[in-house]
Amino acid sequence: MTLSFDTFVCAASTADLADAADPIAREHADAIEYRMDLADDPLAALEAYDGDLPILATNRADWEGGEWTGDDETRLDVLARATAIDAVDAIDVELAAVLDGDADDLLETVRDRTVSIVVSAHDFEGTPPRQELVRTLTEAGKYGDVAKLAVTAESRADTLALLSATEQLTAHGDTVATMAMGEAGRHTRAVAPVYGSRIGYAPVDPADATAPGQYDLETLSRLVDRLS
Repeated sequence: MTLSFDTFVCAASTADLADAADPIAREHADAIEYRMDLADDPLAALEAYDGDLPILATNRADWEGGEWTGDDETRLDVLARATAIDAVDAIDVELAAVLDGDADDLLETVRDRTVSIVVSAHDFEGTPPRQELVRTLTEAGKYGDVAKLAVTAESRADTLALLSATEQLTAHGDTVATMAMGEAGRHTRAVAPVYGSRIGYAPVDPADATAPGQYDLETLSRLVDRLS
């Protein structure tokens, strides 16, 4: 079944699909976020995948914190090809690529398949004002089934702005996923779901974190369960 994100999804972030067989992933994850940009032969790995957890495929560009260093046309074409694989229930594409028109072909391909779209934006420098957070999430929501926003928090005020924006968009009926990176914002990964965030990301092994401030999968799952 395609990931609908009607309820919170705890995603195990990994570049190795063997992690899907880990007992911790089986117990605590609802999906696998497969970081194609961190894998050597991602399409072959997806073709060979026979796990039970649905896959959210991400092929992150280096200009948005990922490790894909080739041209964007090829990167997005690889992501589009991934959507033809049954295990892939959702993809993540950057809002910047959507607004530039680079992702037009990808979006057209995905809409013809039963695959959900997460449109994401990341700020690795800080946290914009609350109104800007709302605008970014609203814009991403025009193109995707989920609007994702990750910022870098430097204070409690930053985290409050993000949580407030999350609550506002959720109350409006939008589906969003939000988190604040870094130590100051780390708690938002567990708290944001209380305010409506629909996706949480965590590695099975804390040594394999794919973003600053991530909890390990078991910890995140237990925290969200206790707070919800």
